[in-house]
Amino acid sequence: MCLGIPGEVIEVGVGRPDLAKVDVSGARRVVNIGLLDEEGVQPGDWVLIHVGFALSKLDEEEARLTLSYLEQVGQAYQDELKALSQSQIE
Repeated sequence: MCLGIPGEVIEVGVGRPDLAKVDVSGARRVVNIGLLDEEGVQPGDWVLIHVGFALSKLDEEEARLTLSYLEQVGQAYQDELKALSQSQIE
């Protein structure tokens, strides 16, 4: 199962303008935000992340509801978090 996981943008331009540091359920990772250039991602924004790429912006309420749902899904959510923690975007 492939999931998109919400994360809060902490820092933009981590070494490159298309990268951002994002907090995903307590894990901080660098993700590619290049697909959202036209939307103007800033610290404090929430994005939906899949395999190291931010796919869309979310409002905070939608992000928190999605996280709550994903926590109830169980193993698939844990597997996605593990994959995210092992990914490297450079």
